[in-house]
Amino acid sequence: MEWFLDPFALGFQQRALAGGILAGLMTAVVGTWLVLRGMSFFGDAFVHGIVPGIAAAVVFDINPLLGAAAAALVMVLAIELVNRQTVLSEDTSIGLLFVGMLALGVIIISRLDSYSGSLTTILFGDALGVTTQDLITQGILAVVVISSTSLFYRPLLALSFNADKAQLWGLNPGRAHIALLILIAAAVIGSFQSVGTLLVFGLLVGPPATAALVSRTVPRMMFTAAFIAVFSVWIGLTLSYHLNTAGSATMAIVPVVLFFIVLTVTRLRAVRNKKVAARV
Repeated sequence: MEWFLDPFALGFQQRALAGGILAGLMTAVVGTWLVLRGMSFFGDAFVHGIVPGIAAAVVFDINPLLGAAAAALVMVLAIELVNRQTVLSEDTSIGLLFVGMLALGVIIISRLDSYSGSLTTILFGDALGVTTQDLITQGILAVVVISSTSLFYRPLLALSFNADKAQLWGLNPGRAHIALLILIAAAVIGSFQSVGTLLVFGLLVGPPATAALVSRTVPRMMFTAAFIAVFSVWIGLTLSYHLNTAGSATMAIVPVVLFFIVLTVTRLRAVRNKKVAARV
C-alpha cells in the first residue's frame, strides 16, 4: 500500500495529483467530441497554437492564461480566414498554423535568458509546480467546460454525426462548432501547467479513443474516458515517483499505452468470437 501512497505524501505532490485530475477531466470530456468528429489533427494543432501566447505572457510577465486565450483566439480566426478566403483544405490551413505558431512561440521564448527552462515548462509542463492558485483556476475552468458540455450536449451530438441534419433540425451546427472550439481552448489552457502544451494531447485524445473501443453510447464513452484520464494521472504520477521520470510525460503516455492494450484485447476477443461463431 505504501508503494501507492508515498508518491502523494507531500503537499506539492497532492497538488500535482489534483491538478492532473482536473486536467484529465476537462480534456476527456472535450476530447470525446474531438474523437467522434475525427478532429484529432485539429486538436493537436490547436494545442501547439497556444504556445506563442504563453511564451509572450512569460516574456512580458503577465498571466499565462491571458496569453494562451489570446493565442487560441488568433488560431481559430486564422483557420476560419484561410478556409473562407482560399480553396485550400482545412488540413492545409491547420498544418501551416501548427508549424507557424509553434515556431513563433519558440522564437519568442528564446529571447529570455532562462530560455531552456522556460521552454521546457511551457512545452512539457511542470506537474510538481502546480500552486493552489493554479488549482483554483483549473477548478473554475473544469466547471465551465463540464457544465457547458451538458448545456450544448444535443447540438454537439448532432454535429458529431451529421452536420446537415443538425441544420435541418434547427440545432445551429455553426454555433455548436464555435462552442466546441471554445471548450477545447478552455480545456487546453486549464491543463498546460500540469501536462504542458505538447503532452496535453495525450490526455485530450488518448482516454476518449480508448473509451471508444469499449463504449456503445456517447455518455458511456465520456464517463469511461474521464475514468481512464483520472487513472492515467494517478498511475502516471505514481510511476514517475518510483521510476524517477518526468511526471507530465508519464501521465501523457499512460493513456496511449492503455489504448493499444485495449485495442489488442478487443481484437483478440473479436477473432475468438468469430471462430466460435464459425464452429457453431
